[in-house]
Amino acid sequence: MTAGSIPERFAEQVARTPDAVAVTSGGVDLTYRELDGRANQLARRLLDLGVGPAEPVAILMARTADLAVALVGTVKSGAAFLPLHSAYPMERMEWIIGQSGCRVLLADRATADTGLPRGAKVVIVDDDPELAASPATDPAVAVRPDQLAYVMYTSGSTGQPKGVGVEHRAALGLMLDSCWDSGRHQRVLMVAPYAFGVSNYELWVPLLHGGHTVMAPPGDLEVATLRRLIAEHGITAVHLTAGLFRVIAEEAPDVLAGVREVMTGGDVIAPSSVDKVLRACPDIVVRAMYGSTESTLFTTNSPMTAPFTPGPTVPVGRPMDTIRVYVLDAELRQVPVGETGELYVAGPRLARGYVGRPDLTAERFVADPFGEPGDRMYRTGDLGRWTPDGLIDFAGRADDQVKIRGFRVELQEVESTLAKVPGVAHVAVLAKPADDGTKRLVGYVAGDVDLDALRATAKEWLPGYMVPDTFVVLDQLPLTPNGKLDRRALPEPPAATGSHDNGPRNDTERLLCDLFAEVLGVPSVGIDDDFFELGGQSLLAMRLINRIQEVTGTTLPIVALFDAGTVAGLAGELA
Repeated sequence: MTAGSIPERFAEQVARTPDAVAVTSGGVDLTYRELDGRANQLARRLLDLGVGPAEPVAILMARTADLAVALVGTVKSGAAFLPLHSAYPMERMEWIIGQSGCRVLLADRATADTGLPRGAKVVIVDDDPELAASPATDPAVAVRPDQLAYVMYTSGSTGQPKGVGVEHRAALGLMLDSCWDSGRHQRVLMVAPYAFGVSNYELWVPLLHGGHTVMAPPGDLEVATLRRLIAEHGITAVHLTAGLFRVIAEEAPDVLAGVREVMTGGDVIAPSSVDKVLRACPDIVVRAMYGSTESTLFTTNSPMTAPFTPGPTVPVGRPMDTIRVYVLDAELRQVPVGETGELYVAGPRLARGYVGRPDLTAERFVADPFGEPGDRMYRTGDLGRWTPDGLIDFAGRADDQVKIRGFRVELQEVESTLAKVPGVAHVAVLAKPADDGTKRLVGYVAGDVDLDALRATAKEWLPGYMVPDTFVVLDQLPLTPNGKLDRRALPEPPAATGSHDNGPRNDTERLLCDLFAEVLGVPSVGIDDDFFELGGQSLLAMRLINRIQEVTGTTLPIVALFDAGTVAGLAGELA
């Protein structure tokens, strides 16, 4: 077990390298001394507001240097940070604030100008006179190892998200793991949403090792921006979700030239993608990672280097420091090597549990029959097997949880939300594999359904990655002989098709229609067809923007596609 707390270890690093750059965002560099001083001011402001030990403080900010100030300042005050995802609908954020008991919300001016959730006192980190006037000296708050460091909300099977509470000792167990001692993690690119657990690697691992975090611009990245950031800042390590890793491997693996280590995970990793990256960048280490928020992010890892021979799967590796992984059958007996069982994780890196949900905590965090008295293990719901050489091979899920673009989604939460729509008698949601290797959600509904109202409700209550790409209306959902939903009998959704009307009017539109159709995998696209209504999502958007640059030599920001949506709209941007 790792002793101490995050602010204690950060203070030690500040003392060692006060003038080294800690965080870069755009044209702003913060040294360790500057980051520490600004974080001290924020910590004192939170204490003046009466924030107590381990009290959750919500954060809703853009990915900038001010975000680093907010995260460091919160833990220095003794509070626990609770990140809100900018993709969350307002109702979802307000529900989280209420359920967690947050009394303070940290924001920045740009986010505040677009609207903030109600229910908490707002502090604008980059525009608060009282914060700016606070002393920059350390408030010297004693933080115990067993105090909560952060709370992260994930999709919940009960129809509401659930907050995972992680203590300082568990977080430090991740941040100080020997996996990071190779020297390859000194300049890390932060690309993940900070409400996503990987952000804890991207910020805290460099900061507690004297390294340097470079913040990618807010929003989704296109290949050209990723290439520029890696080259300009000499990035040595980056984490990419399995879906994004696949896109980079297929579209432009040379983007990673110069990076010393790329980590990937969060879903099934394609062996062919690993092969393509290692062929393009033979000096790089590709590291498969596996874990969950409940076990403090990463629990196993498997480094791969050139020469690489692709196998049928990419094993997720061996347990990290202090982690124990069991592969068990339904009676909690360890299964033999090569046989499939459910993965359980044990050790001091486990989260405390689900905030305010002792019932869910007792269901997923159970007694460890192989450990010392009082030890717990976390039931992951994942299936896996031991390989003969001592690696864990991921084999899917034992329940209805899926990963969509790296985010965890409980299908029951999506179903519960859709069931609230008037006229919906029955609903089921499945994750269907797409041609590009990702998964897409399909919603099946029966009843007198208004599809526009159904989509509007889904977007109002669910993050974008949890909204089904396609809805299928049926007279009734198929049932098994004993009256339960027969998911296997649900029909395949109709293939997306573009319009045969509204054809291209000029060469630019003709080119874009062809590229839209190529990326979406549809026969044709009209100039008024919406990219996202035809099944497009952020990874396909990244692929389309890269294809446009390859063919035309013109680089468009990915936000241009999100704003325009159609060929007609994007043609104006391209012109």
